[in-house]
Amino acid sequence: MACEKRLDMEYEQVAVTHAADAQRFEASVKGLLCVADYRINGNVMTMHHTYVPPPLEGHGIAAALVGEALAHARREGLQVRPLCSYVARYMQRHPETLDLLAPR
Repeated sequence: MACEKRLDMEYEQVAVTHAADAQRFEASVKGLLCVADYRINGNVMTMHHTYVPPPLEGHGIAAALVGEALAHARREGLQVRPLCSYVARYMQRHPETLDLLAPR
């Protein structure tokens, strides 16, 4: 049985920004930095690390970061290689993103 987690009201409007120079998507929540790091090689965005500080875990912040990163990949015509286990699980839970997977 699937359980959908709702975000706490204070986290619903997580503002995700693309820090292209740092090759990451980031959000500052309660003064703490949350990130989804990537590297681009050709037309492949390799997502290698997602981090949300422990006090903020479980509120959908990582999902917001990864969702925005995948939306960016789609807009830019990039394929995605999910080396980060969270990104891989996110894509499995959101089958509409599986067409972005880079061939192995």
